[in-house]
Amino acid sequence: MTNEEIIETINNFLVEEFEVEREDIEPEAVLKDTLELDSLDYIDLVVEIESNFNFKVKTEDFVGIKTFQDFYDYIINKVNAGVVQ
Repeated sequence: MTNEEIIETINNFLVEEFEVEREDIEPEAVLKDTLELDSLDYIDLVVEIESNFNFKVKTEDFVGIKTFQDFYDYIINKVNAGVVQ
């Protein structure tokens, strides 16, 4: 899966599951604010990541994720590292 395909997959499930407008998804936009995430939404986000990319997400992994670019980089790095737990 290329980086572009990973980002497209991410954007697709964000639009579908979190009802965010595609044009609001900008690399430097703040993920939490743009998606209006609460604690239950984070659980949904983890489920989406795990089901789409086949790796386990740890709570502490989200500590450094602020922007969409941080989110993309996190998933791309995990997918490219072949992390399957």
